[in-house]
Amino acid sequence: MATSRKSNFNDFLPLMAEKLGGDGLIGELCKGFQLLMDRDKGVITFESLKKNSALLGLQDLSDDDLKGMVKEGDFDGDGALNQMEFCVLMFRLSPELMEESQFLLDEALHQEFNFSFF
Repeated sequence: MATSRKSNFNDFLPLMAEKLGGDGLIGELCKGFQLLMDRDKGVITFESLKKNSALLGLQDLSDDDLKGMVKEGDFDGDGALNQMEFCVLMFRLSPELMEESQFLLDEALHQEFNFSFF
């Protein structure tokens, strides 16, 4: 069942990116981070993810799935996800969005600096 939920989640990120643009998508990811983080520590821990995952409809994920998510995104090895690690993980979990990330980068550069790679 977790695989099904992950697939559904992956399908929404490209749609969100299309509708919100790059800045809007990052803003929404930051809101998701705020929902899932441990308020005292300022990071997402396994415990905060387990406690708050129902807010995002992920209550059916097993402890192993949740621990795996934290482990996969934990680049600095501290056992938790900071905001940057969380955003990178969300992009990595969406292969279609990864393909579109070049477009989003180009769009942001063009808006900010009137510059384009493509």
